[in-house]
Amino acid sequence: MEPSAIGQALLAVGDQWTLLILQRAFLKHTRRFADWRAELGVSESVLAGRLREMVAGGLLRPAPYRSGRTRTEYWLTEKAIDLWPLLVSIWSWERAWVTRPHPLPDLVHLGCGRSGDVELGCSSCGKAPVAARDTTMTRAMNTTFAHVSAPRLHRRTVRDVSTDALSYLPATMEILGDRWSTVVLAAAFMRMRRFSEFEAKLKAPPSVLSDRLRRFTELDVFYQNGLEYRLTTKGQAFFGVYSVLVDWAQRWYAGAPDTRITINHTICQRELVPYLRCTLCLEPMSRSAIRFDLHAP
Repeated sequence: MEPSAIGQALLAVGDQWTLLILQRAFLKHTRRFADWRAELGVSESVLAGRLREMVAGGLLRPAPYRSGRTRTEYWLTEKAIDLWPLLVSIWSWERAWVTRPHPLPDLVHLGCGRSGDVELGCSSCGKAPVAARDTTMTRAMNTTFAHVSAPRLHRRTVRDVSTDALSYLPATMEILGDRWSTVVLAAAFMRMRRFSEFEAKLKAPPSVLSDRLRRFTELDVFYQNGLEYRLTTKGQAFFGVYSVLVDWAQRWYAGAPDTRITINHTICQRELVPYLRCTLCLEPMSRSAIRFDLHAP
């Protein structure tokens, strides 16, 4: 069975090194192999593998440049640039819910000139903020995350982030940078509650599923109520990340019609088309109207 659009998206970006490569490309305009190596401390073989995958997946465009000899730069494609709401939503969630040794850089909205936060809105009606409780979700009969492990799952890596103010923390990467973790959380937003439901729909190995449910409970993303696993307030707050990921996936990947996920905004009774707005001036954000203050104390 062909995976859904969200399943294909998770194969493309559900990996911590991929997310960090994208983050540095957005924040620091990193384009060269040696610069990513220096920024991330990633091994040459891992970095080379991720760059190949990102080129094949249409997220990076290689371009030659000369520096003594011809080398390759990697530029963000339109498909990758369209991920900016996802990366900003990740920043917002981690800033609110994760204790860090270093504060994240401030987000400056150039429209009002102030540093603040973002909130999710619905483009269908213009209302904001929108939370998970303001939505319902329907999934087509064959919506599945099957093949999320194909062609392979990357080994989870724990990075030393004690001196890196930009890196996502290990607890965050357990949600964002591991594909099985991400699909388990996505399934929870689709109202799956019991181990048997997760196992049947996700086709996850029981040992993997048990590990992810246990870790999500330890991280206060899930709480257990009898035989059910339910989202905590912290887990519910991840809805902003999830909704923009679904929106991006279904615009860029051609999943079969019977695998579509529809998030409905209960206030306007229409499909949620997510956008981000500034919490201070309440105006919509655009990629060209934001910057991160990387030099703030």
